[in-house]
Amino acid sequence: MREVFNRVEDNELVKIEVDLAAKDFEESNPWLFSIFIKYDGLDDSDEKMAEFFEIKESLIIALEYKDISYYAGNRLVDNWSELYFYAPDSKGLDAIATDILKPTGYIFECNVVKDSKWEFYDFNIFPTDIEIAMMQSYKIMTLLEEEGDDLEVVREVEHYASFQTASQKDRFVEKVQKLGYSYKDDLDADEFDNGVAVVKEHCVTEEELIKIVSEIFALVKEEHGEYELWSTLIQEKE
Repeated sequence: MREVFNRVEDNELVKIEVDLAAKDFEESNPWLFSIFIKYDGLDDSDEKMAEFFEIKESLIIALEYKDISYYAGNRLVDNWSELYFYAPDSKGLDAIATDILKPTGYIFECNVVKDSKWEFYDFNIFPTDIEIAMMQSYKIMTLLEEEGDDLEVVREVEHYASFQTASQKDRFVEKVQKLGYSYKDDLDADEFDNGVAVVKEHCVTEEELIKIVSEIFALVKEEHGEYELWSTLIQEKE
């Protein structure tokens, strides 16, 4: 299952696509194969971008054919598209990529290294817990917009969290109340252990959610809990 998210590294935006299921194949695929494709000469036309992504998908199909390797993800950074695969063997990967890319005229380079612990995947491709929370938040935002919601309208937003113990939950509530959140209710025990809902008024734009989710996420983690996302009522555009 592929997911896309953004990350800032050294003050530079990195767009990452990750195959979340790739690590199912970790044990028997110790070789990390990377393909860097320079794409800074592309314009933003649909035709050019479609052509580029068609080449990318062709690479993935060819390199995954008969379990030659497994696609781990793609990083777009500094005018390069970086594709990463994990394979059981280091041989033959370069030839497959070259056969596809050489006729296209794109500048590219390939490399293969041993990464039996999948450290590159863990630290450079797989999302952190907060990035996963933001990915899920973007999905909620998209659903709201599809229903005609005006994300810029300030409204009550419920945030949910669960904890191992009731005392952890109580300490969390005490902390978030100091930041302007209000306790609303305990959550159904059948769904969340020691779960709680807190409320704060704010809009649900991307900029605001990055701030709010990061803020509440940090407090949840201080009490060793799990952030269970948020919900709100639709505020239609006038």
